[in-house]
Amino acid sequence: MAMRIINPTASRATHSAEQSPQPAPRPRELAGLRVGLLENTKRNAAEVLADIGRALAETDRTADLIPYRKEDFALPLPEDFLAEISGTCDVVVIGVGDCGSCSASAVADGIALEALGIPTAVICTEAFEVTSSAMARLKGRADFPFILTPHPVANLDQVQVHERAGTLVDAVRARLLGA
Repeated sequence: MAMRIINPTASRATHSAEQSPQPAPRPRELAGLRVGLLENTKRNAAEVLADIGRALAETDRTADLIPYRKEDFALPLPEDFLAEISGTCDVVVIGVGDCGSCSASAVADGIALEALGIPTAVICTEAFEVTSSAMARLKGRADFPFILTPHPVANLDQVQVHERAGTLVDAVRARLLGA
């Protein structure tokens, strides 16, 4: 039986150190901006992002909350999906990276969207900080800031999901604004 090995670092968007993708320009405020919520199908990811989105809409008066679902959490987003998101969103919250491949992939997606001019806030769990940092280096953005949250997220109940999202809102806002 043949074994298929997935390389989450492989994509046409890989950059050399000389071509390091640059961070997207940051908005001064989130009011009126369309917020993409890119979840990776991991358990509780959609709920965490939805709670964060609702909080930003309430406190920052954002415009539309646009949910996206990434079906293959282990691979970077295809270029057509990147184009769709960058064409419909002003900023994007990505998560939740709570395994090695999905954390690396979330960081790769954040870097790719930033290169297209879309500010991102990528959420990964602390258990996969090394994996997330390794992907950032491989993508030419060793300094790429991602937000860490305690591991795990998948086994939280709904009350805990809401609480966890609440602890992340300020960090997400700060990352999107570059504060």
